[in-house]
Amino acid sequence: SEAVPFAKTGGLADVAGALPAALKALGHKVTIFMPHYTQFFSKYMAKAGEFKPERKVVIEKFKVPISNKEVNASLISYKLKENGLEYYCIDIPKFYDRTDLYGTTEEGDYKDNSERFIGFSRAVLEALKVLNDKPDVIHANDWQSGMIPVYLKSLYSDHPLFKNTVSVFSIHNIAYQGVFWHYDMHITGLDWDYFTFDKLEFYGKINLLKGGIVFSDFVNTVSKRYAEEIQTSEFGYGLEGVLTAKRKDLDGIVNGIDYDIWNPETDKILKKNFTPSNPVGKDVCKEDLQEIFGVKVDKSKYLIGCVSRLADQKGFDLIADIFEEMINLDLQFVLLGTGDKKYHELFEKLNKKYPGKFGLKLAYNNDIAHKIYAGSDSFLMPSRYEPCGLGQLIAMKYGTVPVVRETGGLADTVTPVNIGTKKGTGFRFKEYTGDALFKTIKESYNFYNKKEDWKELVMNCFNENFSWEQSAKTYIDFYQKYMKLKNL
Repeated sequence: SEAVPFAKTGGLADVAGALPAALKALGHKVTIFMPHYTQFFSKYMAKAGEFKPERKVVIEKFKVPISNKEVNASLISYKLKENGLEYYCIDIPKFYDRTDLYGTTEEGDYKDNSERFIGFSRAVLEALKVLNDKPDVIHANDWQSGMIPVYLKSLYSDHPLFKNTVSVFSIHNIAYQGVFWHYDMHITGLDWDYFTFDKLEFYGKINLLKGGIVFSDFVNTVSKRYAEEIQTSEFGYGLEGVLTAKRKDLDGIVNGIDYDIWNPETDKILKKNFTPSNPVGKDVCKEDLQEIFGVKVDKSKYLIGCVSRLADQKGFDLIADIFEEMINLDLQFVLLGTGDKKYHELFEKLNKKYPGKFGLKLAYNNDIAHKIYAGSDSFLMPSRYEPCGLGQLIAMKYGTVPVVRETGGLADTVTPVNIGTKKGTGFRFKEYTGDALFKTIKESYNFYNKKEDWKELVMNCFNENFSWEQSAKTYIDFYQKYMKLKNL
């Protein structure tokens, strides 16, 4: 339902743009389907300049059955110049020509979201019928396309195009489920037999994420640890039973990062580039970062960076708890992000109280984010839960040591430092408490002061590989496994 470079509200858009590009680079034919958010596409095309994608109308008009009527749709394609990736966009102006993707800050979610996204799922399959295109795999993401696996096993199960199609369903954050009142069943075009506890019904309502889980051939989420966590009542958001029942066809695949964008050797945003074999530029980036945030320019000071949404889920209740204790160590802290009002107010106060030690920018600024990843000594992510997390992966590429809570993708990707063997890539804590966080920050601070050991740790981070190519190869293995099972 969203993909870079056209429309983004969160990490799903990054994955939906990067994974297909990596699959294509490995020789596979890949097409992305998404809604045609007219206003977003128009804005992108207006500023794309020489990289303007090639736009064409692929299907002038086709019918999409939604509820008891047929809605007119068209299919518009955008082909990216840089990698040849093609985006097929479902154009139904009354659904997708809006200022936002899912709703507005003032009024909340759009009231017709069930119709918009059940309609999208149906439109994708109808468009494939018109194109007469037989897919080996349809990979759907999150509740917005959760009805695609449902339709493949119901209304479209006998269609020759889809008879052997494998449906893969990815959960990026199980907290978002697409739950709507039961009278929206009529929108699906399915019989009420599908409104049962083992299918779409969820506490008297329809749950589109549940539909995707139950009806797909294979479910994945964005880290192995998170795949385990969502089978428990603490993290399952009411779907833990459904996921446990699906566990034989459930796995976790860590997201990659785009090393064309995130690479200290080529990153044009940095004051000076650097490499593992020539890391001198990292000191220049550190001093540049200290200047930008107005903290004391001194490359010997331990500098912790953080780029995040300011919310409890990201561990800001813990940071608030131990902030003064932490800042009283001989270190500096720089923070970039926006979020809950209570945290805006708190950090503005602390910023005034600790000038020279604490730098704050309540905004999201891509250039400054790059500078934090490059110029910090360590990167803080004390999340309550974190399905995958990209910050720690980017930080390691820049030789910046992650300090994280042991949850989800953070646990899968950051290996704890072993003081004896000098192995490991970061510092982790398990208990979700301020004490545990402070103890870990103090441990990292003490380790930083052992200069030779710290250099080795930085090299360990530099040597990690979380490219999308690695992730794409793992996806291909799963696609092929389920294609074989389908065609036995």
